[in-house]
Amino acid sequence: MAEIDLADHVAAMCRFNRFYTQRIGVLEEGLLRSPFSLTELRVLYELAHRDGPSASDLGRALGLDPGYLSRILGGFERQGLIARSPSPQDGRQSLLALTPAGRAVLEPLEDRSREAIARLLRGLTSPQQARLSEAFRTVEGLLDSAGERGASTLLRSHRPGDLGWMVQRHAVLYVRDFGWNDRFEALVAEIASQFLAGHDPRREHCWIAELDGEPVGSVMLVRQSDSVAKLRLLLVEPKARGHGIGGRLVDECIRFARLAGYSKITLWTNAVLVSARRIYETAGFRLVDARPHLDFGPQMIGETWELEL
Repeated sequence: MAEIDLADHVAAMCRFNRFYTQRIGVLEEGLLRSPFSLTELRVLYELAHRDGPSASDLGRALGLDPGYLSRILGGFERQGLIARSPSPQDGRQSLLALTPAGRAVLEPLEDRSREAIARLLRGLTSPQQARLSEAFRTVEGLLDSAGERGASTLLRSHRPGDLGWMVQRHAVLYVRDFGWNDRFEALVAEIASQFLAGHDPRREHCWIAELDGEPVGSVMLVRQSDSVAKLRLLLVEPKARGHGIGGRLVDECIRFARLAGYSKITLWTNAVLVSARRIYETAGFRLVDARPHLDFGPQMIGETWELEL
């Protein structure tokens, strides 16, 4: 019986793959009315959104054969779309980057890709769009956890009661671990309340991370201005650390911000939060300001970080 059930699931996934690839035009000659294949566009996209990767970095990220990737990069180099520079850490490696010509080629293709997806979504109501987005996150979380982790991790949109959980866990953990006072809990409660009272789902979102069905992490992306988003309330429970959950939450914010049309993400944190700072730095954020304060009791250094999208 189990084998029959698995065969049914395989057939269902194959049907969905055929349906979705047809809808978004992946099988068309000249993807997005361009001379590039899907793989070539993925390579261009990664080069645009990574800070000086090596060819081996790209190969690992995309799961590409080194020889195949080398041929793609060689073609791009001959067309003047990419440039190489020596790695300061390892002279045997070259770092890759799009040239101005490469960016000029990619930008209209990214615009076409976003518009093609927007056309699909315009036929759905706002609740249907939210259900679809959560379904995608569910699929990603389940397959990622099956392929890479023993425990099942999942990112999902917030539900009733989740923001209350966020306030409670922030207060408990930061008092216990850092001795912060109740002014911090009041700040978290204010942020949560403002979000619930009137967030714009097209430009603002809150994610909850689950580990084996239990909430263990959170993050929020809110509008600061038309062009700037603010990342807030990143949290990962101590028992859930080491599963890459914090990085996945931040990456989800970055993806959402790009799709929503922001050009920058900003955040405020404190120097004592070493693990969070490491996550931000790995994601490409840069420290732009640091100032001492006593807002939550102990003296600490508040920091502003930014990421250009």
